[in-house]
Amino acid sequence: MNFTSMLQRAERQNQSLLCVGLDPDPTRFPQRFKGDASKIFDFCAAIVDATAELTIAFKPQIAYFAAHRAEEQLERLINHIRRAAPQVPVILDAKRGDIGSTAEQYAIEAFERYGADAVTLSPFMGFDSVQPYLKHHGKGAFLLCRTSNPGGDDFQNQRLASVAGEPLLYEHIAQLAQGPWNLNGQLGLVVGATYPGEIERVRALAPTLPLLIPGVGAQGGDALATVKAGWRSQMDADGLPETTGAIIVNSSRAILYASSGEDFAAAARREALKTREVLRAALLA
Repeated sequence: MNFTSMLQRAERQNQSLLCVGLDPDPTRFPQRFKGDASKIFDFCAAIVDATAELTIAFKPQIAYFAAHRAEEQLERLINHIRRAAPQVPVILDAKRGDIGSTAEQYAIEAFERYGADAVTLSPFMGFDSVQPYLKHHGKGAFLLCRTSNPGGDDFQNQRLASVAGEPLLYEHIAQLAQGPWNLNGQLGLVVGATYPGEIERVRALAPTLPLLIPGVGAQGGDALATVKAGWRSQMDADGLPETTGAIIVNSSRAILYASSGEDFAAAARREALKTREVLRAALLA
């Protein structure tokens, strides 16, 4: 099963657009784990177990593991997700971007070592830095397009005078990902929830690509505006609504750290359930 099919299955089965980001910070763990990096797996596995049927994807951020020499815990965690939530794909948030020969090694790391279903990439070095990931059949790659951080304006919102029509850089990336770069239908785009106008523009330029949308929750992105801007559907052969370009709306800290007490997993579940329902309601609004 390819990545897009996994997304569609998880969306239908879990009735969800919510992606739970796994960004473990031991200084914010509940008291019995607090400050103990050896408990990263235990903390994240508890979150996974509490939210497994509420999500369209899980998104572990590799830096939060590597900074604490916890790569083996990340491997264990992804294996745990496979057992606890086999219907939910895993997006490794790595934001890699390097020359082809190095990209080949990063692709092996993401897809063979960790067993992720998709990975986030920076397209700054061009197509040859993306292509090695597309050689892994059925895997997905999300290109940074219009990110949620304020500094995204420095490059992404600048015009390309040498390209026909002088598109903004993020618009050019969206066009490449929808068109010539998307050789096997494996590409998606990262677009921040803090810029709903840009989400709508990206969706117009890339109508069929899955959009990974961080920034809902602690970063202040509006769930209703996000869904309205990014979600599109059409009627299938049976007259039922069918998603034409999936959206994967990520929330990390608001869910992970919903409580600092012993009820942290139950609190994470409540927050995930609330966010899932807000996103579902937005589909009907």
